Amino acid sequence: MGNILAFGDSNTWGLIPGTKDRYPWGIRWTSLVQENLREVRLVEDGLCGRTTVFDDQLRPFRKGAEILPLSLESNYPLDAAIIMLGTNDCKTMFKANSHIIGKGLELCLDELEKYIAPEKILVVSPIKLGNEVYLPEKDPEFDENSVATSKSLKQEYERIARKRGNQFLAASDFAEPSTVDDEHMDEKGHKELSVAIVKKLEEMRIA
Repeated sequence: MGNILAFGDSNTWGLIPGTKDRYPWGIRWTSLVQENLREVRLVEDGLCGRTTVFDDQLRPFRKGAEILPLSLESNYPLDAAIIMLGTNDCKTMFKANSHIIGKGLELCLDELEKYIAPEKILVVSPIKLGNEVYLPEKDPEFDENSVATSKSLKQEYERIARKRGNQFLAASDFAEPSTVDDEHMDEKGHKELSVAIVKKLEEMRIA
């Protein structure tokens, strides 16, 4: 049986919008993908607040490029990987544009490619942040610039994936943030993203 690593943030972990709770198995996209795989096991490695390379002083151990080597070793061998990061990189504290976030993604890809062939890595650009995500009752760690940056990640990630020979899929083509928090997918978003990822994995001859 082959193994696929799904490495991401709260939208991979399955955070229910407006809460600190997690969608159960059968609802979050990672579980729906697993249910459609035949001889492949999906390794869920999502963590709320995870970034590509930025240290969050408010929440330690969120730096993806540092954690990836541990995840890759502990889950070895791996036949493929899905990586969906970048939303948290848009927070105001990091002051990063899409180009800088893309550089962070590439450092994560460098780690993945030590274990997995580039063409077996699926780069997923995250969903866009909603226009009111930064309101006090939602997530004021973001601002208007964060929203704009999140919308530009699709083009940047696709460029990087093409350059490196990775596969690419834009989550924003299939899912939107819930209006509850303008940041996380609802049940419909998880389902539609899972369908798109399964189709992509089939094209990659993994599923």
